[in-house]
Formats: sequence, structure tokens, C-alpha cells
Amino acid sequence: MKFAVIGGTGLIGSKVVRKLNAAGHEAVPHAQSTGVDVIGGQGLDEAMAEAGVVVNLTNSPTFDEASAAFFRTSMDNLLAAARRGGAGHFVILSIVGADQVPELDYYRAKVLQERILAAGPIPYSIVRATQFMEFMDAALSWTTEGDTVRLPATPIQPIAAEDVAEAVAEVAAGAPLNGVRNVAGPEVFPLDELGRMTLSRRGDRRTVVTDPTAGMFALVKGDVLTDRHAHLAPTRYADWLS
Repeated sequence: MKFAVIGGTGLIGSKVVRKLNAAGHEAVPHAQSTGVDVIGGQGLDEAMAEAGVVVNLTNSPTFDEASAAFFRTSMDNLLAAARRGGAGHFVILSIVGADQVPELDYYRAKVLQERILAAGPIPYSIVRATQFMEFMDAALSWTTEGDTVRLPATPIQPIAAEDVAEAVAEVAAGAPLNGVRNVAGPEVFPLDELGRMTLSRRGDRRTVVTDPTAGMFALVKGDVLTDRHAHLAPTRYADWLS
């Protein structure tokens, strides 16, 4: 099969392209660097030409209220181009529990993206993943003041980007789900404990203080960002750290 992987040069996209090509498919990466603009529309028809499957892994450049406009415009443009190109399957990557955290602008925007896809003209699949292990450094940096990191005890079920890409590639190569598949890491941690583990394993002398008001994850109530019934990936956080 021929796949057009939009956002195919990024953290997940580059891995998806590699996995699909290794499986014998033809997966072509597309991004701004290759002349494809999902907002202005330039290069989209060429990217979609003869692609049976479109995998959209583009992301908003911001996580604020402007992210909704990005996903609305990009999805409208991509779906129109995919239909003109004759695609029979459209795949996106979203977030486990996104619909349970309306307080976060970015999560609302991802839900909007899901809804636009589900209402569109092409059979589709949505892969929802838990928080990436690779994003832990960013989560630590957001709330660092000097040698102190403040983190809430929000339950997190981290998944390695390699495992996310495996799930996306598998779904993309299969029949459209016309629904959602949740994928998650094999373990659940309170975010503050995850922070302590990360710093300790890296010899980082910063101290984690539990603060229920700190950072974006402070807005998350309960364990909505986890799913013990999801398709569980194999990589454990301690193994990923090492």
C-alpha cells in the first residue's frame, strides 16, 4: 500500500514511516520541510496523489487556544485533499482522556480534530496514546524554580514513542476502525514520583516537591489520562530511562 504520512519527519512520524517501509509498504513522509503546508494547502494534492492511506501526525505549534484553529483548518484541508486523491483510510494520533479534560485548550482542540475526522467523508481510525516518555523532560522544565521541581500527583501511564509509532503503523496498515484504539504504557505512576525517578536515574540533583496546583497536569482530575484496558505497550519506564 502507499501511505502519505503528514508530519512524517517528526518524533512519531519518522518512526511510522520507517516501520511501514520495513513492512514492505511505500510510506512517504511529508512536512513543511518537503513543501507541504497543511494550513495554506500548498503541496497537499501532490502528497495525497495515489495514497490509499493518509496518516496525519502534524501538531499545533502552540498549546493555547490558537491550537483549535490549527486543527480545524489543517483537517479541513487534509480531508479535502485526501478525498481528491482517492484515499480510503485516514488516521490521526490523539490523547487518551482528552475528552475528559476540557479545561485544557490543547485537549479541547484534539477532541475537535477527532470530531472533524469522524464527521468527514473518509473511513478513519483514531489512535489515542497516553503521555509520551519523551515528554518527561519538558514536564520537569515547566515547573522548575532553581533546584526545585513542583509536580502534582496526577496518575500518568507513560508510553515510549517507539511503541506509539508501532501502534499507529499497525492501525494504518489495517482496515479502518471507524472508531478509537487506546494505547498505553504498561505502568501507572503519580507524576511527582515519575519526576523523582527520572531525576534520580539521571543524577539530577533537583528536588521534586508535590504540589497539586503546579503545571498543566494540575487541571487533570482523577485518573482520566490512564487506561488499564488499553492495548498495553511493552516498554517499561525504567528500561526506557536506561
